[in-house]
Amino acid sequence: MPGILGKKLGMTSIFDDNGKLIPCTVIEAGPCTVLQKRSKDSDGYDAVQLGFGEKSEKNVNKPDMGQFSKYNVKPMRFVREFKGFDHDALNSGDTVTVDLFQVGERVTVTGTSKGKGFQGVMKRHGFGGVGGATHGQHNRLRAPGSIGQSSYPSRVFRGMRMAGRTGGERVTYKNLTVLRIIPESNILIVKGAVPGNRKGLLEIHKQAK
Repeated sequence: MPGILGKKLGMTSIFDDNGKLIPCTVIEAGPCTVLQKRSKDSDGYDAVQLGFGEKSEKNVNKPDMGQFSKYNVKPMRFVREFKGFDHDALNSGDTVTVDLFQVGERVTVTGTSKGKGFQGVMKRHGFGGVGGATHGQHNRLRAPGSIGQSSYPSRVFRGMRMAGRTGGERVTYKNLTVLRIIPESNILIVKGAVPGNRKGLLEIHKQAK
């Protein structure tokens, strides 16, 4: 589905018409520049490549700089492809804005979740701990417990829930409702939370009705 690129500004809350307080996320959505168009004839599929946020030329490698120069646009920080746009209505250099959305429609937001570093099983998987603190435990309260067998198959199965790196992954939230749109500020306000930190980059896709 068509969509736009944006940046998470933070969370707030607003009142609806019935006086109910609704938590929501404020997103700076666009404006995005059309870099190039993919077509079935040359690429095997139809899509539009969008760029968001300008980037200093000194931080762009030569292959990417050549692509930006080819389409006569400034270097972009965040580049992604979207399907579902009217392929004939857009050309390189055109701008896609938050006017693409309407209040009340549903969107899908994809971003990178907050990185939490190396964490134990209690924080990473919600384990309750081993035993109880009043039964002679010393340093095993937050331990994972048994992770395998003694003789067969003498290995740990793939996917075993253990300690490890947590967060910093691509996460998608679906069925988020658009509450308000402020076109003059490129602001999109959606109900609930979206992945990532403040200033985190996001992909916002329209959902099929």
